[in-house]
Amino acid sequence: MTIGKYLIPVLIGIAFGYIARTALLRTDFRQYPTYPQGRIIHLSFGFIAAFIGAVAVPSLLESDWTAVTFLGLAATQFREVRKMERDTLEKIDEQELVKRGTPFIEGMAQAFESRNYLVMFTAIVATLFSVFNAWLGVVSGFVMLVVVKLLNNASKSLADVAEIKEGQIRFEGPTMFVDDILIKNVGLASTRKTIEEKAVGIIVIPKSEDAIVTLSHPGQRQAMIHHICNILGAYIDTGEADFVPLSKRDLDDGRIGIFVMPREREFKQVYAVLKKVPILDSAIRLPSEAHKGKGS
Repeated sequence: MTIGKYLIPVLIGIAFGYIARTALLRTDFRQYPTYPQGRIIHLSFGFIAAFIGAVAVPSLLESDWTAVTFLGLAATQFREVRKMERDTLEKIDEQELVKRGTPFIEGMAQAFESRNYLVMFTAIVATLFSVFNAWLGVVSGFVMLVVVKLLNNASKSLADVAEIKEGQIRFEGPTMFVDDILIKNVGLASTRKTIEEKAVGIIVIPKSEDAIVTLSHPGQRQAMIHHICNILGAYIDTGEADFVPLSKRDLDDGRIGIFVMPREREFKQVYAVLKKVPILDSAIRLPSEAHKGKGS
């Protein structure tokens, strides 16, 4: 394989692949990946993915089939990225006052793995078109950046599948309710008074049959609580079991009642956070698409 013949296409492919990974990388409210160490790790993997994708094109065009082996090796390494992220986040979650939960962690780990595949595919497309014309490769690279961004934002959020409204925290003796949904028992009168002063009640109303089943998933409900406490703070410490946020489900209509004690108590802030909670891949259920034998 002549290096000079493919040098420009490979460089274009690497550049757009790396730009794609940079565009997908951000440290958000979850404070992960950490700055700068976590970012360095992911940007390094992004460069490797872009390099492999770019070099694979001229290798295949020159019938150098060892490139296929490198692509398979890359897939193995990116699965290791997923495992690394899962293990790291699980260790961090052990010390969280309000945990992310295993499904949320798995979703984050999947996202980091999938982004490396998007980077590699971007590099492949940009390099392939650059072989025929460098400007065509640049245009295709920009198109792939748009596609990558759209795919990254394609997941649904809570506002897409449910309505969110404020619920009233009330007690009947020691029993706490959010509207008419029973949450738990709180024994001490002083604790009940603190809850009445500082707690926020939330009712999440599914919009469809699919949403009812999806939102019943404990991992999805834990993700809602974690988002609120992570962004708005939490009035909680270790050993304060009565203040631990909790969600319960109305078994008749699928509504979710949430009790939480955020530092920022204005419901419009809670609503702004909740509506952007992602629907976890592991929680998605589509019973409406299943044949249930009705009418047969």
